[in-house]
Amino acid sequence: MKSKLLASVYSPDDFKKKGQQIIIELADHLKNTTTGENAKTINWNEPENELDFWRNFLKKGNEKDLFSETLKRSIHVHHPKYIGHQIAATAPITVLTSLISAMFNNGMAVYEMGMSSTAMERIVTDHLCQKIGWDSNARGLLTSGGTLANLTALLAARKAKVSHDVWNEGNIKPLGIMVSEEAHYCVDRAAKIMGLGEKGIIKIPANDGYALDTSQLETSYREAKAKGIEVFAIVGSAPSTATGIYDDLKAIGNFVKQHDLWFHVDGAHGGAAIYSRKYKHLLNGMEEADSVVIDGHKMMLMPALTTALLFKNGMDSHATFSQKADYLLNDTDHEDWYNGGKRTFECTKTMMSLHWYALLKCYGEALFDEFVTRQYDLARELAQLLLNDANFEIAITPQSNILCFRYVDSSLVNDELNSLNAQIRAQLLADGEFYLVQTKLRGNHYLRTSLMNPFTTTDQFKKLLVKIKKTAHSVLLKKN
Repeated sequence: MKSKLLASVYSPDDFKKKGQQIIIELADHLKNTTTGENAKTINWNEPENELDFWRNFLKKGNEKDLFSETLKRSIHVHHPKYIGHQIAATAPITVLTSLISAMFNNGMAVYEMGMSSTAMERIVTDHLCQKIGWDSNARGLLTSGGTLANLTALLAARKAKVSHDVWNEGNIKPLGIMVSEEAHYCVDRAAKIMGLGEKGIIKIPANDGYALDTSQLETSYREAKAKGIEVFAIVGSAPSTATGIYDDLKAIGNFVKQHDLWFHVDGAHGGAAIYSRKYKHLLNGMEEADSVVIDGHKMMLMPALTTALLFKNGMDSHATFSQKADYLLNDTDHEDWYNGGKRTFECTKTMMSLHWYALLKCYGEALFDEFVTRQYDLARELAQLLLNDANFEIAITPQSNILCFRYVDSSLVNDELNSLNAQIRAQLLADGEFYLVQTKLRGNHYLRTSLMNPFTTTDQFKKLLVKIKKTAHSVLLKKN
């Protein structure tokens, strides 16, 4: 190679040297973080200050410090006190599968651009379909995240159930989907991308337990029809993101049968409970769904983004997109499951199937059973600690590993409690020892935990509650 720069970029010796150093750094990080030796889950910095740091580093920083600085200035999801967002503490083997995917860079639009990973994807998705309880007619695909998967599922629903060909003719009449008011915001986003508009998103109120109120389905459906809206699908949450509460999928399935609608289950977070012998009952009725979404990067220990979109009738996944790219995709007289570009938005995607396949091959289904069950049990342990302490209340008894709670003080009115809990969360973030997030439910401000880390224990919860109390007292003293 004549170019010295390109030669240095592709130097095997340089790659080996840097790669070994990074692996050593990551292994040390894993050891120090999972044991809790690192004091903080996040070294908080204000956005503008962080931007200034990296602008300066690009000009003056030492390239040898690039990865260590990135490590230092990123949230540590493997820390036991990371109990915030729904992102997995990745199984280390999937870091290695990510490395392989990045090196091979097989795009997977067509079979020859990802032979092994395409075959693995078929095996993994067939396995998931079997776990749901579907027969050999079911098919699935992997895609980049729950948002994209939910949109793709609703496009398939529209193709299968709407009385005219929207894909080719456009919208010629109002269309609608039914969904809980507690559903993930990406369902609203998908509906609006599809041109349904606000009136096409028929929100079903949640019951006292924050699940979709199935007693209101019939009334809402008739009201939509009276307005001239053709309802073609209903979405069940398994669970909702804010509260971690599962919708009654069996009741929704019964309603769907009466009206010949498409039944989609957004199991991005909690669909992995199909592996838990203790908690799989939460998904009773999912086998009646037409499509299901499950994220690998949430409760299945994989890196973002990797999501399974599964169809009870595999032909629905092939019918969603009907456009040609003759230089890539040819019409065939058989099911060419191996040309993924026909069934997804993505032409190019990572070899994400390698993560799923490696975990199943190396550890088996037992890994997912143990992890999901442990984390769901852990939320119940935290709930009990909170219920035993007069300074706290929970929004709802947890069904999953998501729990919403807040600090309470009988001398404060609700607006003051909301402000206090918001300030508690802000101070916890700035402090950096614990990481949790927040949400609003029916006008109340809650601290929200997603127990994603397999190293989190009740001892850490006890320390957290003590810290929250001290923080609350400090805030109240300053106020007074």
